[in-house]
Amino acid sequence: MLSVWWPVGQLIGSLVAWGFIPNYSCPSGVPCRREDNMGWRYLTITLGAITFVMFICRFFLFHLYESPKFLLSRGRQNEAVATVHAIAYKNRTKTWLTVDILNEIGGFPEEETTSQKLSPMEMVRRKLASFSADRIAPLFATKRLGITTLLLWFCWATIGMAYPLFNAFLPQYLGNQASTPVSIVYRNYAITSIVGVPGSILACYTVDIPYIGRKGTMAVSTCITGVILFCFTISKNPNAQLTCTCLEAFFQNIMYGVLYAYTPEVFPAPNRGTGTGIASCLNRICGLLAPIVAIYAGDRDPNAPIYASGGLFLAAFVAMCLFPIETRGKQSL
Repeated sequence: MLSVWWPVGQLIGSLVAWGFIPNYSCPSGVPCRREDNMGWRYLTITLGAITFVMFICRFFLFHLYESPKFLLSRGRQNEAVATVHAIAYKNRTKTWLTVDILNEIGGFPEEETTSQKLSPMEMVRRKLASFSADRIAPLFATKRLGITTLLLWFCWATIGMAYPLFNAFLPQYLGNQASTPVSIVYRNYAITSIVGVPGSILACYTVDIPYIGRKGTMAVSTCITGVILFCFTISKNPNAQLTCTCLEAFFQNIMYGVLYAYTPEVFPAPNRGTGTGIASCLNRICGLLAPIVAIYAGDRDPNAPIYASGGLFLAAFVAMCLFPIETRGKQSL
């Protein structure tokens, strides 16, 4: 359910863009004064203001508790227990945990460097010095887990490039025809964002359906996403392209929503952060390469980046079909 806020944010951005870009921008390829081309500036300022409001809300509207694991790693036993009690109270339940019980089970906190003040650079050096392949090795502890880890990282990498190859340049793809007004392009972009929102909500229910589960929901939605991208290139009709982008956004949000949930579920708890972090890192690295591919491939064929995006989604679909672990109805460890 958390992933639904991604398309909601995209919807807000597209609606703001629809309001500013068509009304405060100059036509392409003609001389333009700064005051006549303020659309993108208004868009950036508005999004920045919204982000700042969210930043303020984070500090004044609700309290975000520190991780008990982090507090324990710093020897702050009392705060860790207090956090557990606060979370239990928030969920209208009680916990038996006390500081005495925690000390009896896990030992008393060490008195050493917990109060030591380190500079930011010293903290970075300390973290780098503690880096070891031992953190990654447990992700390959068994053949089954190792295959899942590699396939999952592959999916994050391919989707990390496939997603921006199409979505980051969607307004350009929608406006490739010179006869399409800019206002229609951004209207269609807003409609696409609206249709994408229910996808994440639907995924909340399909992931618990027997014989479908996480794997089935991910695989089917990813396959449909890839196929729709190829269909997008067949017709130049704006209505046909709008239909394709709406369907693509819907199934793509299903895919991403389940992928975000499945990834931490499949890794063992002590190594969950490492596995998920590497997956996210690969996703971002490949995402950085997407504009380069789009620029050079798009010069030869405007549809080439879309073909590449569709092919990458289909490659991720094949990998998802090979996942050996299904987490539906199972307790994460």
